[in-house]
Amino acid sequence: RRYVAGGQCKSAARLEGKVGIVTGANTGIGKETARELARRGKVIAACRDIAKAEAAASEIRAETGNQQVIVKKLDLADTKSIREFAEKFLAEEKELHILINNAGVMLCPYSKTVDGFEMHLGVNHLGHFLLTFLLLERLKQSAPARIVNVSSLAHHGGRIRFHDLHGEKSYNRGLAYCHSKLANVLFTRELARRLQGKDNCVTANALHPGSVHSELVRHSFVVTWLWKIFSFFLKTPQEGAQTSVYCAVAEELDSVTGQYFSDCQPAYVSPRGRDDETAKKLWSISCELLGIQWD
Repeated sequence: RRYVAGGQCKSAARLEGKVGIVTGANTGIGKETARELARRGKVIAACRDIAKAEAAASEIRAETGNQQVIVKKLDLADTKSIREFAEKFLAEEKELHILINNAGVMLCPYSKTVDGFEMHLGVNHLGHFLLTFLLLERLKQSAPARIVNVSSLAHHGGRIRFHDLHGEKSYNRGLAYCHSKLANVLFTRELARRLQGKDNCVTANALHPGSVHSELVRHSFVVTWLWKIFSFFLKTPQEGAQTSVYCAVAEELDSVTGQYFSDCQPAYVSPRGRDDETAKKLWSISCELLGIQWD
């Protein structure tokens, strides 16, 4: 059990006076990440399902004694919702120190977001890409600040299919998830490259949380069934949140950027995840799809 649990975040760093956002904080890894951060400072739980988010936030407030766990509506499958969230946040909060891009979908039957993006790419990559773009100036103003992107070991099976980004020619939901997780790694790499050398002290790192027993596999009956059978060999959400928390608070990562972690330590990135040309091209196309200029 101890082996399966993996690495633990040992940092006792406090976050008094600091503000963190966790997307998808109403369940699974996101909820446990928000719980851990709430023991240290103020947390914004950015979620699509407000009722579930309020229930989770109420539980976290009661357990931690921290009343600064605030729920905000955010639907990553709708760019209008993302812009509204960012606009309200920027109007209400003068600082942002930690942005944890955690929310995601997995193994969805073929579907598209409100804006016509394939669901995995749209939610897991493009939604967080736009959110980060909209909040980056506030992160810079609040620096030192950190951006944490939750990717997956599944990025090893991904590739960026520029000729069919939205899976209209061929679609496999398992591979679509892998492609989106590779996009997370490439986005982190290019973002870190662009932020380095500037006097804003904003870092960006990605991570694999481990194989976690959570609701993420709900779209697949077979995987849900297997998850129940082999649950003993899976991390709990609390264990799965450890690397996210580590990347967000560990003192030794103050100046570390552009890296990929698993079990609270550096991990191997696939060759495709280290391809700078693909990262730059994906960045450019992401901007085009979202109608933004991010130089």
